[in-house]
Amino acid sequence: MFAGISKAGFGSGAAFASAVLLALILPPAQALGLMLPLLMLVDLMTLRPYWGRWSWLDAKVLILGALPGVVSGVALFRVANDDVLRLLIGAVSLAFVAWQLWPRKAIAAQLPVGAGVIAGGVAGFTSFVSHAGGPPAAVYLLSRGLNKTSYQATTVLVFWAINIAKFVPYAFLGVFTLETVKAGILLAPFACLGAYIGVKAHHAVSERVFFMVTYVLLSVTGVKLIYDALV
Repeated sequence: MFAGISKAGFGSGAAFASAVLLALILPPAQALGLMLPLLMLVDLMTLRPYWGRWSWLDAKVLILGALPGVVSGVALFRVANDDVLRLLIGAVSLAFVAWQLWPRKAIAAQLPVGAGVIAGGVAGFTSFVSHAGGPPAAVYLLSRGLNKTSYQATTVLVFWAINIAKFVPYAFLGVFTLETVKAGILLAPFACLGAYIGVKAHHAVSERVFFMVTYVLLSVTGVKLIYDALV
């Protein structure tokens, strides 16, 4: 439900908190494998309400940049063990919170297309290893002067494409198992419900309240994952 609400209503940035929470009780690869089909289901549900409201130029730049990032994620995933993945997911979680809370001035000038390609590459990599592609994409999109709905629609389109690009490598790496498929089927109705709530909440709920809850979750779980990896 949390992933659905985040992706459908609040720019996808916090959706990876669901994978972070699951990584506390599952091997990280299983947590990522369980979440990806659910995230793709939410993507499909969310495309229609925001159809055509995205910035196609910005989406295209981020998607093209993300493909090499996904390839880099595959290379790391092939050599990393569970503790390395826990450490990386935990570090990304804390970096996300630090980036969101760090005092900074709004970006006044539009970032060039080249910056979008770089942001897409980072988004593709962090999305592959932890479903956390939101922050780098947000850095670029927030400079583009998009309104709230156009920003949301663009993130929906971008991560729909990135998640499709991740699916085949995940399958070859053995991330999907019979257990994750069964669990995904059981959890799918709750992801769909979250997506429905998220679309409604996009126009009704304060982003500040939603993200403050997210920051607390990510801070606690991020520290726990790093501790588990090191100890």
